[in-house]
Amino acid sequence: MGQSGSGWTGDAAEPPAGGGFVFCGESDHSVDSKKRVFVPKRFQQGLPMDAQGQRVGVLSRGLDGCLYLFPEDGFNRALARLNTEAYAPKEARRLQRLIFSVSQRIHLDGSGRLLLPAKLVEMAAIDKEVVMVGVMDRIEIWSKPRWEAFSAEQGEEDFDELESLLAGDSGPNAPGRSA
Repeated sequence: MGQSGSGWTGDAAEPPAGGGFVFCGESDHSVDSKKRVFVPKRFQQGLPMDAQGQRVGVLSRGLDGCLYLFPEDGFNRALARLNTEAYAPKEARRLQRLIFSVSQRIHLDGSGRLLLPAKLVEMAAIDKEVVMVGVMDRIEIWSKPRWEAFSAEQGEEDFDELESLLAGDSGPNAPGRSA
């Protein structure tokens, strides 16, 4: 199925009980010469509007070679899981610097495009095509080759692990599972 020339799958999910917006699905997008990329409408819905009526979020370096785009409250919740005290242990301070030094508040333009900063483009090896993936509280922005490589590495055993997690088992060594 296509939308505005971009292949996409999935829809925005209803918020979980007591929770916020849930991002899900994936879509392919081109990056223009100014390093702008369109954010799908179903993802835009999860980004709040500021006082000027613009969609806003926080763009950050992600894990595994992608970028994270959070709603501001989602970014704050993610940071709450990281010790953000000034006198945190050395490793926590190092992680704080890695995250905060490249994180920035962003606005989508009137066409729903996100301007990707040069430093983050370089970190994520983004060129002409990206894949946006909704992952619960964030949007992951992957270079298309990195996403394809990641996807190709996934196998049935990953879904066995998911089945175990959904069933409430504690992992591959849970009672009744063979190691």
